[in-house]
Amino acid sequence: MCFSYIIIDDDNRYTAEIQENFNYFPNYICAGIFNDSQTTLQHIITIKPHLVFIEIPENPDQNKALFATISESFQFLATMPYFVALSGTSAHTLAAIQSGFSDYLLQPFPLQEFGKMLFKFEKRTPDQLFSNICIKSYSDYQFVDLKDIVYLKADNNTTDIQMCNGKIVNAYKTLKHFESSLPFFFLRIHKSYIVNIFHVSRINFGKSKCFLNYNETIPFSLHYKYNVEIIVNKMNL
Repeated sequence: MCFSYIIIDDDNRYTAEIQENFNYFPNYICAGIFNDSQTTLQHIITIKPHLVFIEIPENPDQNKALFATISESFQFLATMPYFVALSGTSAHTLAAIQSGFSDYLLQPFPLQEFGKMLFKFEKRTPDQLFSNICIKSYSDYQFVDLKDIVYLKADNNTTDIQMCNGKIVNAYKTLKHFESSLPFFFLRIHKSYIVNIFHVSRINFGKSKCFLNYNETIPFSLHYKYNVEIIVNKMNL
């Protein structure tokens, strides 16, 4: 099973060590590295990662604001990521845990301790995240395996779901509905398209084209270029 993670490291102190440790855990995919803890929630809402590593700022006002942001996230995020605090001191351990962090790592990050943290995370995570969705069309119900969805295309107030076998499933839901309900490996790249990143074989930024494994090409727009860059980060292209 694959898990996604992001690193939010304002001073870029811990990123290299975290990335080096993840070389020993190939089922974890880096979904992004950011240097601004003030936009933490924006990254979490957009990417929907399983794990979030966050540097604890040394500035008292900044770490107070960060802890408040983490606490606030529990009020409106449907699925909570596993928050891991990164620090060179244990001074903020209690405040971090009280605000909603699940774990606290002290630098340096020995591989054994890092592995223990991931083991605790996986024990808290359901063995199987939901793997299919039910598409209702009037009185007809179709059960669709998420891994077989190549992309979703908006058609006014409905959505066409393109399957890898060539079949198209029609859903009486808007693309925006699916954007907020599908798991992390589905990303919106255009006002009319959401793509399954595991079916992407090539990205051409010059032509704003996304090439799929099934000899199909769909466009992406500058408005969603950030999400396309996330695909590159997730897939380590």
